[in-house]
Amino acid sequence: MWMLVTFDLPVETKAQRHAATKFRMALLDLGFEMSQLSNYLRFCNGKEQFESYTRKIEAKLPEFGDVYIFQFTDRQYENIVRFSDQGRRPSQKNPSQMALF
Repeated sequence: MWMLVTFDLPVETKAQRHAATKFRMALLDLGFEMSQLSNYLRFCNGKEQFESYTRKIEAKLPEFGDVYIFQFTDRQYENIVRFSDQGRRPSQKNPSQMALF
């Protein structure tokens, strides 16, 4: 499953900009990949890991602003339609799963 964290944080003052940057850096430290400035993606191995990351994000929330966390399946991820520079891009593939024997 996939996690998408999207947010709208105030950046009018220096303190707010600092808080927004600190939150973005925390997401990167947790292994998220920036898709856009306020959209970060991460693959999770299941509901338990999703909940674990949700708690970690909650601990890093800035004082003001809105943060939304979405979850969606591998199949839904593969079906995302993406355009870049006015052209359609190929579908993203899910990461390979490690098998431990």
